[in-house]
Amino acid sequence: MNIFNIVATAAVALAAAVSAQARPLADIEKSGTIILASEGQYAPFNYFEGKKLTGYEIEVGEAVAKKMGLKYEWKTVGFDALLTGLAQDRWDLVIASHAITEERAKAVTFTLPHYCSGGQITALDPKIRTAADLAGKVVAVQTGTTYLDSVKKVPGVKDVKNFPTDEAARNALSSKRVDAWVTDRFVAKDLIRKVPQAGLKTGDMLFVEQVASAVSKGNTTLADAWNQALKALIADGTIAAISQKYFGEDVTCK
Repeated sequence: MNIFNIVATAAVALAAAVSAQARPLADIEKSGTIILASEGQYAPFNYFEGKKLTGYEIEVGEAVAKKMGLKYEWKTVGFDALLTGLAQDRWDLVIASHAITEERAKAVTFTLPHYCSGGQITALDPKIRTAADLAGKVVAVQTGTTYLDSVKKVPGVKDVKNFPTDEAARNALSSKRVDAWVTDRFVAKDLIRKVPQAGLKTGDMLFVEQVASAVSKGNTTLADAWNQALKALIADGTIAAISQKYFGEDVTCK
């Protein structure tokens, strides 16, 4: 999900400029542990079951770390702070449904994508299905996401409401404070499966995007090693099995 506005991108770039050099692969291997960061509030990709951090991206991250011969340590923080913390070397890699965008690529180095998805229109009113149907409507999105930028480009939208988490945006729709919600298509699919009584209906996709992990800008040794391990796990079916567990389909990019 997700796109930085100009101010956010500038902030990340500035943080990167003043931060210490990110840990290269050799340093991470010497320590034996890679520090991974995620949001923990974006089911089914990364979320908490009680005190346990889990989800598709969490299992993918742990599988890749193990394939690299590393132990892992998780950090969780609000979505808006993840890439900033990466630039400040608070963690080695972020895996939290960041879509690959030109603006983000100026501030971080992306790995290969671990899934492809996009923003889907979700509403209680079954008549709200297309971009044209959003005309005159109030739409909920999570702050800092590509969904925000995409909805703002839809002609005729009455207002776009920002919420700090995707769950808060969804709650705004459920309580009818907004007319529609734009979120990841797999998030919407999972929610409808788990809570059919909520009455949510999905419409068209506004866009399609590749989603990847991110490391500090220029930390190519780590990105290359992560990519090698990820490709091996895709080839042997490990990632597809994790995907089937959470989505009932293979969500990797074809």
